[in-house]
Amino acid sequence: MRRQVLLFVSVVSLCSVLGQVTYSVPEEMSKGSLVGNIAQDLGLDLKRLKTGKARLHIGNSAEYIELNKEKGLLLIKEKIDREALCKQTTPCALHFQIILENPIEFYRVTVEITDLNDNAPTFKMNSMLFEISESAVKGAKFVLEKALDSDVGINGLRSYSLNPTDNFILKLTDNAGGEKEVEMVLEKPLDREKQEHLTLTLTAVDGGEPQQSGTVQIHVTVLDVNDNAPVFTQSTYKASLMENAQKGTSLMTVRATDIDQGTNGLLTYSITSNTEGILDLFEIHETSGEVRLIGNIDYETSKHYQLHVKARDQGGLTDSCKILFDIIDVNDNAPIIDLMSTRQSLPEDSPLQTVLAVMNVHDADSENNGVIKCFLRDSVPFIIENTSNGFYSILTNDDLDRERASEYNITLACSDEGVPSLSSSVTLTLQISDVNDNAPVFERSSYEAYIVENNTPGLSIFTVKARDADWNQNARVSYILEDSSVNGVPVSSYVSVSADSGVIHAVRSFDYEQIKDFHFRVKAQDGGSPPLSSNVTVKILIQDQNDNPPQVLYPVQTGGSLVAEMVPRSADVGYLVTKVVAVDVDSGQNAWLSYKLQKATDRALFEVGLQNGEIRTIRQVTDKDAVKQRLTVIVEDNGQPSRSATVIVNVAVADSFPEVLSEFTDFTHDKEYNDNLTFYLVMALAVVSFLFITCLVVIISVKIYRWRQSRILYHSNLPVIPYYPPRYSDTLGTGTLQHVYNYEVCRTTDSRKSDCKFGRADSQNVLIMDPSSTGTMQRIQNEKSILDEPDSPLEVSLME
Repeated sequence: MRRQVLLFVSVVSLCSVLGQVTYSVPEEMSKGSLVGNIAQDLGLDLKRLKTGKARLHIGNSAEYIELNKEKGLLLIKEKIDREALCKQTTPCALHFQIILENPIEFYRVTVEITDLNDNAPTFKMNSMLFEISESAVKGAKFVLEKALDSDVGINGLRSYSLNPTDNFILKLTDNAGGEKEVEMVLEKPLDREKQEHLTLTLTAVDGGEPQQSGTVQIHVTVLDVNDNAPVFTQSTYKASLMENAQKGTSLMTVRATDIDQGTNGLLTYSITSNTEGILDLFEIHETSGEVRLIGNIDYETSKHYQLHVKARDQGGLTDSCKILFDIIDVNDNAPIIDLMSTRQSLPEDSPLQTVLAVMNVHDADSENNGVIKCFLRDSVPFIIENTSNGFYSILTNDDLDRERASEYNITLACSDEGVPSLSSSVTLTLQISDVNDNAPVFERSSYEAYIVENNTPGLSIFTVKARDADWNQNARVSYILEDSSVNGVPVSSYVSVSADSGVIHAVRSFDYEQIKDFHFRVKAQDGGSPPLSSNVTVKILIQDQNDNPPQVLYPVQTGGSLVAEMVPRSADVGYLVTKVVAVDVDSGQNAWLSYKLQKATDRALFEVGLQNGEIRTIRQVTDKDAVKQRLTVIVEDNGQPSRSATVIVNVAVADSFPEVLSEFTDFTHDKEYNDNLTFYLVMALAVVSFLFITCLVVIISVKIYRWRQSRILYHSNLPVIPYYPPRYSDTLGTGTLQHVYNYEVCRTTDSRKSDCKFGRADSQNVLIMDPSSTGTMQRIQNEKSILDEPDSPLEVSLME
């Protein structure tokens, strides 16, 4: 961008004003643009600017300029809008001082802001409105609004143009203040009847580059003058008029037009006639031209009437026309219907040919004008019969049904044979009274509803609804719970039905684990005599709630004994210690179980499978690991809110039983530690050795005894008694499952479809401690060589 710099430097010995610099920059320069090299223009060293702490003194003006002391430059700090800063004032300049300290010096700086053509001419008004009479003469002047341009000089407003120029031209004149006035001059007379509205465009342009312009719409409304007379659409109007036409009858409407507008086109109508009495028979509406009959006419008195009508506008201009009426003789007496007897209501089971009404019909006319025919207008289940001369009866002709039609409006019409025919009619209203012939109908063929278990007794489950097409008492429906049983219990102990509303309430609190659904029947009975009824089947489905915590199946937690799982010190990472088996009697996601390790003696040694409950080692077992490990496993379901159960799993980290004897005694007798611990361990080892030898002797004896018994049974006819080997003994009081098996629970999303499997424990060792037997330890070894023998003992008792 071109920048002009004017430099004026003057040295004054007074007041420490050392010089003045003037710069010229265009407006709208971007932030950071260069104004001038002030250090170079003032002959100052850059070091002087720094040591003198050079700064700009702006005063109360906005900070548009900033000083870069490092380079001695003046820069644009904020974008400058000349129009916002100086409006129409020229020249537009910023004045400030540069002040230095040690010694104090200051320099005056002036920055002149030059104009850019960044503003187009604008008009204050969105449009200009003029109302000009069509009688305006050529040369009439109309002053237009001037445009405004915020720019100055050559960028300011230059000229105007008007388009189109069919009727008006543009003229610029100088006023007393030296400003130009814009005038619109009428060049061609206006005609409202040809063009009522004109739209012109006034354009103002400036002298900048590029040139900019602004426009405004001029709307001219042409005002009317009375230069046209009224004209009737017809010079003569003809019409026929019946002699029995009623007073106030509209006969016709005459119309005249005036192409003028406003009051000049406003017409008034009047009747002018020399015939005597004509104004007593006819009148015309002053503004609409509607002709009405106001008197009685008679064909025998006059067969023709002639009217003269005049139309006059507000300027006194007029036109006239004629109206000719031909009077036609007509049958002017209608039949008269005289009701003699009628019935207001009938029951819907009334027999055919029941009489509803009897009437007499007569006509005052004579000959054909007095011959009468009567009929029923609407398609109704009734007929009319002529019983004798002038007497008629209305009878039923079809079966009545109140539910199809509860009321009939029977219109009887009678007409004569005149030309044209005259007729009379009368309408009878007949109410059809109800008979109980419709049974209640339920809205559905069957109902199905859901209720969440553990509900509050008396809870409203849902509503059955039946409708009866009958009326009043015959349509009053009562609801009855039909007798039935659910699992041998009367259904009334489960639910009740409100007789009036059909609302079904729960009588008891339901338990999903006991009953999942049941059905019953509800009867709807109306209040008729005899009553009619219908019934519907209702099925209630109980929805599960998470109201049962998980139940741990294994390991069994009892007060009499403790189960301990044995882990050899040589166990690798991922060694299966045991498996926590749990079930949840709820269903769906309420029965989805997850297992978490809540507490452990050494959390870094064991982990629990989130889904399967398997307890495995997560690192190599070392000699430093404690023999006694106590794990607390929490089992949670997926219900909302969640329920849980906790099980304690005791684990022995050891390779032999004597090694863990003292530690496991502490599980149930933590307070019995004493100074004689070593003595008891030695005693326990001796007892174990003694028991081991004793067991060997017993096993050998049992084997010999059983062999001898089998030989005896083989040669005898005694019945065979089943023998269960020791591994089926109910040692823990939990059933006859083999001790070398663990429970494995396979869960599904529905607890009713869950399966329990029993799998071998492989190389696991199970220790069973009985605190009540003062140190008795039962060891169940799962060795493959022993399991291969059906009669091998699996249980060794070690006594202290």
